[in-house]
Amino acid sequence: MALTMNIVILAAGQGKRMRSDLPKVLHPLAGKPMLAHVLDTARALHAAKICVVVGHGGEQVRAALAAPDLAWAIQEPQLGTGHAVLQALPQFDADAETAVAVPMHDAETAVAVPRAPTLILYGDVPLIQAATLRRLIEAAGEDKLALLTAQLDDPHGYGRIVREGNANEGKVTRIVEEKDADDAERLIREVNTGILVAPGAALARWLPQLGNRNAQGEYYLTDIVALAVAEGMPVVTAHPDAPWETEGINGKAQLAALERVHQRNSAAALLSAGVTLADPARIDVRGELLCGRDVFIDVNCVFEGRVVLGDGVRINANCVIQDAVVGAGSIIGPFARLRPGTRLAEDVHVGNFVEVKNSTIGTHSKANHLAYIGDATIGSRVNVGAGTITCNYDGANKHRTVIEDDVFIGSDTQLVAPVTVGRGATLGAGTTLTSDAPPDQLTVSRPKQISVTGWKRPVKQKKA
Repeated sequence: MALTMNIVILAAGQGKRMRSDLPKVLHPLAGKPMLAHVLDTARALHAAKICVVVGHGGEQVRAALAAPDLAWAIQEPQLGTGHAVLQALPQFDADAETAVAVPMHDAETAVAVPRAPTLILYGDVPLIQAATLRRLIEAAGEDKLALLTAQLDDPHGYGRIVREGNANEGKVTRIVEEKDADDAERLIREVNTGILVAPGAALARWLPQLGNRNAQGEYYLTDIVALAVAEGMPVVTAHPDAPWETEGINGKAQLAALERVHQRNSAAALLSAGVTLADPARIDVRGELLCGRDVFIDVNCVFEGRVVLGDGVRINANCVIQDAVVGAGSIIGPFARLRPGTRLAEDVHVGNFVEVKNSTIGTHSKANHLAYIGDATIGSRVNVGAGTITCNYDGANKHRTVIEDDVFIGSDTQLVAPVTVGRGATLGAGTTLTSDAPPDQLTVSRPKQISVTGWKRPVKQKKA
């Protein structure tokens, strides 16, 4: 899309209904703040500049999501959505020869008129899609006001789009809020989502006027529609592909509902890519999941961060995998956990109740039961017995364990890092390894077994 544009993201709301000290837009959806989803979509549009308007918890929001490509504006006091957009205008490239008086922080400031059209988004509407926004931007061009509207089966509570003549295709004349609508207007199913594109010069011209349009002196962004109509500017509309794209989050119930929508979408995308899901309703992708051919994922698996699964990988039930790479033909779980930094080669088996962290495991190696592998480099064809632990932490620092090719580690073994097990070595069951084990030899660390003659098990004493 060749049209140059600016983007304003409104993220100043307190979110009282979230009942949390965390700013609303930082509450996670699919593993990252809801505002981060909006930013990802905004970046996909290649805008000239993106400005986030913050208020309550603004420093916390900025600290969490600050990036070189973002500008920030503060809305204080908070006098409505139009007032919030006003705070962003100074951040955009503008015509230096024109200026408007803009109310900023209880004072008026002369602000140059932005050159480019401006797209208004919301930090608590996380599932809006870039394809929908591109249609809206194209509809607006450089000289029209474009509204994103949606057809809802139950439009209660939303502002209705009032058109001239044909209810669906006529010219937009105004937006009427639920409380102000008459009986006929309440039957209208086309609603305002709040997302819009406006010419930069017109927006700078309209916004300062909004505070005079109601008794509260607040600046409602929806009032620019009437101003555009009064000027004769065309008001056009575009529509999302699905109603959930424009749903906002005001409480935990809405957050949970949109989490499910996002996960259904993720599951559908995986199925379309050829991944087999035992139950598409029981998978959580909280980041990026990349899968090869013939991948199978069983129920109740959680993928966090960036996870790569090679061809023919099988993930059994109830696994948690975070920032890991799993080589082709590997089998994981059930009840396995792969933590960040895990890199598995081809045909690796990580079985039930095995945890791997910041470790590489070579081809055809296996840790099938009840093991912890942390900060380790494991070669090919290694057998890690049940109950094996790499003791990587000395209370202050992490140390690495190296296990070379063709090693057999017996059950209930502790490897106290830093330590190396040589190629082809065998560690007997119950060994506590505190120094390097030589290659091709059996190393055992175990007290001599004794039996105590005449020993009797204690008997529970009866209470007096």
